[in-house]
Amino acid sequence: MVVDDDEGLRLLISDTLRAEGYAVAAADSGAAAVAALRERRPDLMLLDLQLKDMAGTALLGRLKQESIAVPFVVVTGQGDQKIAVEMMRQGALDYVMKDTGILDLLPPVVKRALAALEAVRSLAAAQVEQRRLEKEVLDISERERQRFGADLHDGVGQQLTAIELMCVGLKDDVSALDQRLGKQLGKVAGMLRDAVAQTRALARSLSPLDEQPEALQNGLADLAERASSLGRLRCRMECLTALPVKDRVAAGHLLRIAQEAVNNAIKHSGASEVVLRLKERGATLRLEISDNGKGLPKDRSRGMGMGIMNYRAGIIGAKLTLESKPSKGVSVICELPYKT
Repeated sequence: MVVDDDEGLRLLISDTLRAEGYAVAAADSGAAAVAALRERRPDLMLLDLQLKDMAGTALLGRLKQESIAVPFVVVTGQGDQKIAVEMMRQGALDYVMKDTGILDLLPPVVKRALAALEAVRSLAAAQVEQRRLEKEVLDISERERQRFGADLHDGVGQQLTAIELMCVGLKDDVSALDQRLGKQLGKVAGMLRDAVAQTRALARSLSPLDEQPEALQNGLADLAERASSLGRLRCRMECLTALPVKDRVAAGHLLRIAQEAVNNAIKHSGASEVVLRLKERGATLRLEISDNGKGLPKDRSRGMGMGIMNYRAGIIGAKLTLESKPSKGVSVICELPYKT
C-alpha cells in the first residue's frame, strides 16, 4: 500500500511497483489509509511522513491504538532525514528520500524489506516448531517415566514381594530343623523387604501423580517425605488449604520443577532445611521451594537445571523466578494462572 497525498508521485510509485510484479493499493490521506487497513492488511506500507490530514507519525499512532500492525517503509522529503532515522528506531524497516532517484531506489528497498519480513516469519515458524518438538520430547519422556514406574510397581515390586513371602514361609519351615539357616532366610527376607520399599519409592518418583485433582499436593508431600528420608536435610511442605489442580499436565510439570529444585538444594546448597510452599494468590497458583543454604553462585544461576525448570514453566504458561542471597539460601518461585 502506497500512502501519499501527492497524486503524481503516488501514481508513479504504484506503476513502478506494479511493473516489478507487486499488487499495489493506494491511499491519498491518513484517514483513507486507516479505513483501507481496517479492511485489508498489506504485506508492506510505503508511508509519506507529511500527509495533508495528519503526520505519518500520527497515522502510526492511530494504527497502534486500533491494534493494526503493518510493516512499513518511510518515504520522506529533503530535510526530514532525522525524522526518518527516528522512525527506523520506532519500527520502520527502511526509508527512501523523495528525489529524482526514488523510482530506481524503491524496488530494491521494497524487495529487501519483504525479504526481511519473510526471514522473521520463517524464524518465528521455526521457533514454534522447535517448541512443539521440545514439548513432544518432554511428553514422550513423561509417558516413558510413567510406564517404567508402573512396570516397577506392578512387575518387579510384586515379584520381589512374592519372593519375600516365600522366604518368610521357608524360614518358618526351616527354623525348626536348622536355626542357623532359618536366621539366614530371615535376613534374606529383610533384604527383600528393603528392596521392595526402594522399588516402590523409585516407582513413585517416576510416576508420582495420579488422576485426582489433589495429586499435586500429594506428590509434593511425598517428595518432602522422601527428601527428608535421605537424612541430609529436613524437607517439609506448607499448604494451608486444598488447592486442586485439574490440569494434570500442569501439575506434572510443577512437580518436576519442585523435584529439580529440591535435588539442587540437596546437592549444592549445604542447607539444613527445604520448605515447599503451595498457595493461591488471587488468580495465581504460587509454588515456592526455599532452602536456608549458602545461596547460589552466579555461574550456576543459568545451569542446565534452571534451564529445564524455565522450559517446563514456559510450557504451561507459568512464570519462574529465582531469588538467591549469600548465606540466606535460594528460593525458586513458579507462578501459574489458576482456575478452581
